[in-house]
Amino acid sequence: MSNPQANIKEIIKQEYIKCATDPVYFFRKYCYISHPVKGRVLFHLYPFQGDVLNDFRNNRFSIINKSRQLGISTLSAGYSLWLMMFNKDKTILCIATTQKTAANMIEKVQFMYNNLPSWLRGNQKPLADNKLSLKLPNSSQIIAASAASDSGRSYAVSLLIVDEAAFIEGIDKIYTSVKPTIATGGGIIALSSPNGVGNWFHKMYTEAELGKNDFKAIKLRWDLHPDRTGDWEQTERANMSLREFAQEYDCDFLGSGNSLIEPDNLSFYEQTFIQEPVERRFMGGDYWVWQYPDYSKSYIVCADVARGDSSDYSAFHVIDVEACEQVAEYKSQIDTRSYGNMLVSVATEYNNALLVVENANIGWDVINTIIEKGYQNLHYSPRINGDISADKWMSKMESEQTVPGFTTSAKTRPLVIAKMESYIRDRHFIFRSKRLLEELRVFIWLNGKAQAQGGYNDDLVMALGMGLFTRDTGIKFHSQGLESSRAAIAGISSTGYGGGYGSMPMMPNGTPNPYQMETQYGVEDLGWMMG
Repeated sequence: MSNPQANIKEIIKQEYIKCATDPVYFFRKYCYISHPVKGRVLFHLYPFQGDVLNDFRNNRFSIINKSRQLGISTLSAGYSLWLMMFNKDKTILCIATTQKTAANMIEKVQFMYNNLPSWLRGNQKPLADNKLSLKLPNSSQIIAASAASDSGRSYAVSLLIVDEAAFIEGIDKIYTSVKPTIATGGGIIALSSPNGVGNWFHKMYTEAELGKNDFKAIKLRWDLHPDRTGDWEQTERANMSLREFAQEYDCDFLGSGNSLIEPDNLSFYEQTFIQEPVERRFMGGDYWVWQYPDYSKSYIVCADVARGDSSDYSAFHVIDVEACEQVAEYKSQIDTRSYGNMLVSVATEYNNALLVVENANIGWDVINTIIEKGYQNLHYSPRINGDISADKWMSKMESEQTVPGFTTSAKTRPLVIAKMESYIRDRHFIFRSKRLLEELRVFIWLNGKAQAQGGYNDDLVMALGMGLFTRDTGIKFHSQGLESSRAAIAGISSTGYGGGYGSMPMMPNGTPNPYQMETQYGVEDLGWMMG
């Protein structure tokens, strides 16, 4: 007769081996989770969840761009438990947006562990079991940590789990600090719904798709879930904005996030206007030209000046004033004197364009070079104290309380950005540069301020804002006939009316025509400016 006890031991042994070698089997047979509606239930994996689990096993580094409510955080918790159960001395570190969120992962692991059969769990109690950690008798452990730059530095991490990675501020520094601890064979699972472009999660996922890093890119849209039908989608879309649905369910980087410019508008520009320049000039080909000068037109050259550090760039645009269209662009690192000489050369080529140069910090070095060269059509800004508005700007310009260059300050910056945003939102400005497009994609609202995403630049964006703001205020200033050569648009002569403008053609009643002006190129019709 067979020994029943021996048979049971053999069955347990075989079951243990199956669980140890196949995490999918372990999940479906013995892993219980807490369902928000059904309560305690076995984790019956959907096919896509089983595929993801196998991806975890077969790849040291996994990055998951996922829809909400697909059970991937719970799956990661279960995978962590499986590693701990069947391996000694494993340390799993879980980082999330807050320590409380990371602790939720520990809670899921604890629930699964406590509901295992006794022959799997064993008779020994955990060495540590609290809200922030679980340590098993075999010395394998999982720990929750806050999203601090030194998180995990003191651990030899076997597996790092980063939950909602796109929403963790400073995750790039955390990743840098933890990466050396996993260099000897550890792994990483980074999972998140998207949060716009330009952040660490977006960069790492995009590079993974292109095969430029060691991560396995996994994309999990809402429609992978068998319970989510077209009717479900229709209901959800009716209750959410396009941006919210793109972020929560569509795995759409461009449609999510807090970008200043709506993604739909950026997509429109990309599909409609973006094109390669007809010519690239200067060393490195950093000066891009789409249209050559037309001497019947007026232009603005608007320039942002680098702060001087290695991560910053000097940048300018050449704008056709009447067509409101970008015709040339530059972005590179260059010394201030060479930059000033270059700006004079380009502005002169484009019909003695109005030259608008930021005067903050080392911008004065560029402006001094321009003045030394004797360039006459340099933009001047009003001296402003206190709050600023477009009307106050104009009244200050009229009183000639001005300084050379464009003054960007905490007061003027919001006006400049708002002007640029309105032009692009209404699609009144045409630009063709993919460099500018990429900067606009990572120009976001952060802590109530519009600025470049961490690790990116906004040099072209700010240069454009100055140019479009000046187009409005400068043109009104010009068309009203205010007596200042400093705000003249595009090569207006320095003789005649008021000592600062060309003479104004007369109307039949003998009064000056405010919509026309005599320039060195003939009578310029300014009526379109007032439309």
